[in-house]
Amino acid sequence: MATPSGLRSPASPRLNTSSPRPKFDSDSLKAYIKKLLPSILQTATWPEAKERDKVKEWIKEIGERVKERMVSLQGQGFKYIVLTQINENLGQGGRADMVCHWEDSDTVAQEMYANESLICICIAFAIRTI
Repeated sequence: MATPSGLRSPASPRLNTSSPRPKFDSDSLKAYIKKLLPSILQTATWPEAKERDKVKEWIKEIGERVKERMVSLQGQGFKYIVLTQINENLGQGGRADMVCHWEDSDTVAQEMYANESLICICIAFAIRTI
């Protein structure tokens, strides 16, 4: 596909295989993340400056648990990336976009959780290895 500047993305290399490559089950992962975030953050409030290590602990726990779930769903043949962000909820708006160039077997799952005090976004990538 040509961009407005006339540049084109390179064609993705395809392997000649008789069977389709396994695809990661992103629907199961998304359902897991949707339940996980409120289970950890439902009663959480944005901490005072001296207690900000709580946010780091929440981020680490969410990231580790999502990664463990990804490995249990499909332990072989994928590399995993989990991004977790928690911000104070001050009523601000937000916008994000993502552009990827990958194979059909690669996938992403993302979920957002918000309460009166904080906003959490978790994005998990499963990238198929050759």
